[in-house]
Amino acid sequence: MSETPDDERIQELREQKMQELQDQAGDEADQEAQQAAQEQAERQQDALLKQYLTDGARQRLNAVEMSKPEFAQQVKKQVTALAQSGRLNDRIDEEQMKSLLRELQPDQKSFDIRRR
Repeated sequence: MSETPDDERIQELREQKMQELQDQAGDEADQEAQQAAQEQAERQQDALLKQYLTDGARQRLNAVEMSKPEFAQQVKKQVTALAQSGRLNDRIDEEQMKSLLRELQPDQKSFDIRRR
């Protein structure tokens, strides 16, 4: 019994579908690995922050994170980079954190509104 064109087409579709499923499974595995690496990096960052920030500084940073999460993330990255490079000798206290936040904060745009 020879294969008809329909049988050949069905076989091609099956092979194509199998390839799509294999590709999709590979993509999901890549995403899981990437997510696991990101979670590991976050745990390392949190450990460094606990090591180099006093309770008051951590509370200050958490308060900033509530209102400006992107800015707080930037500050966390900066503190982590300083700690990893060995440029932090002591723990950062609340006053030093305030100073660091002021330095890293983008310039505020002020608007002068004058009424006539």
